[in-house]
Amino acid sequence: MNPVDPLIGRTLKHYAVEEWLGQGGMGVVYRALDTKLRRPVALKLLRRDLVADPDRRSRFVQEARAAASLTHPAIAQIYDIDEAEGDLFIAMELIDGRTVSRLIADGELDLMGSVEIALQVSEGLAKAHAKGLIHRDIKSDNIMVTREGHAKLLDFGLAKLFESGPDGEGGAAAGIISNRTATQTLAGTGAMTQTMVGTVRGTINYMSPEQARGKALTPASDVFSLGIVLYEMVCGDRPFKGDTPLDTMHSIAFEEPTPVTVVRRNLPFQLHRILTRCLRKKSEDRYPDAQALAVDLKNLKMDLETGTREAVHPAERLRNWLEKLTSTFPLGRNGLVVLGAAVLASAIFIAAKVQWGNLLSLGLFGLFVYRSRRSKMARRLKAFTAQMAKDPNVKAILTQADRITIVLDRASAGTNIHITSLVDSINKRRIIGTRITADIRAGLSDADYENVLKTPGIVYARENGAPASP
Repeated sequence: MNPVDPLIGRTLKHYAVEEWLGQGGMGVVYRALDTKLRRPVALKLLRRDLVADPDRRSRFVQEARAAASLTHPAIAQIYDIDEAEGDLFIAMELIDGRTVSRLIADGELDLMGSVEIALQVSEGLAKAHAKGLIHRDIKSDNIMVTREGHAKLLDFGLAKLFESGPDGEGGAAAGIISNRTATQTLAGTGAMTQTMVGTVRGTINYMSPEQARGKALTPASDVFSLGIVLYEMVCGDRPFKGDTPLDTMHSIAFEEPTPVTVVRRNLPFQLHRILTRCLRKKSEDRYPDAQALAVDLKNLKMDLETGTREAVHPAERLRNWLEKLTSTFPLGRNGLVVLGAAVLASAIFIAAKVQWGNLLSLGLFGLFVYRSRRSKMARRLKAFTAQMAKDPNVKAILTQADRITIVLDRASAGTNIHITSLVDSINKRRIIGTRITADIRAGLSDADYENVLKTPGIVYARENGAPASP
């Protein structure tokens, strides 16, 4: 901590600096308040000698704008870039959670949680690759998991600018963190983060072979780094190590990692196959980009959940098609609504001119479809309850309209990730209606827990292992 930091208490433009979060070789990260929108943000300030460099300023602004163009739940959002009193800064989303490196150290990640995090990050990374952006500093310190179980990839576009000398860390690799227990990520968590200025940029333990050699990078370079993170999550250790930075770079470039099925014999072979492809030495032998990796991770996730390989659900294909149609249709969603209303009105008028019996039949058919969809949703919620009831950390489950409340003995990243994954799966299969939301409560007092049990909608309550009566 730095309690005498002169910036604390000052206001840069409309950002009131409140708290020091951490620092690296190239800059400092603060918690601040956006006084216009009244929301907390993470404020990153570049070192002033970099601010004075016209080339660095130009690249910083260009890359920040590119990162701000990315909108995805798994990507930390950039709100603003500005300059005040000689300080160039970026205002970013303040994330309430812990880094993956901290979750690994605390032993809170199981296989399903690790795969879910990798899948979420790969889907966010795919959005960047589609826009021609390469992260170049993917590591477990640059991925955070929120209290709700959502993964967030940090520092898009900044890794290219941030360099470090022998005493600093590149990429502003801090987690942008709101809980103080995780602010040590800027100070370092044991990973070697030195960079050789002009040749190598990034974090050595997570570099791809071409990055370690200072060669041109492709999206497959990010895939290699994400593969290292996934290996670390499921095995508890990185695949490439050395006593010195040069030894580590040699291991990355020439040595093959120990198969995960050897490190942990209970891991599925499909995971070994995915990691093997991620960690190929030649970039052309890897997944070409994060989207291709996400496809295999999604299949692996389905295998872990069901024990069988399943095709993409028709409802999800329809949802994806509708999203694509919305993005290309004139006036977007509003245009589709107008078109749908016009078609429906035309059908009604045509039916009315023919005979009212046809219109009644159409209404009955619509009612049948509606009730069928409600019945399917009820079955999915029942399956969700049965699956979550197997978790010994779950005390009670309550369903009310489109919200599921899950009461836990204690907060657990693994359980939160599992809940989020199951709820997302339900929502992906829902074509119409309001999305299901999950309300996770942990550490309730006995009195609060008793009040929950008295609430209408209880579908499960742990009592000698038996569910409550609906």
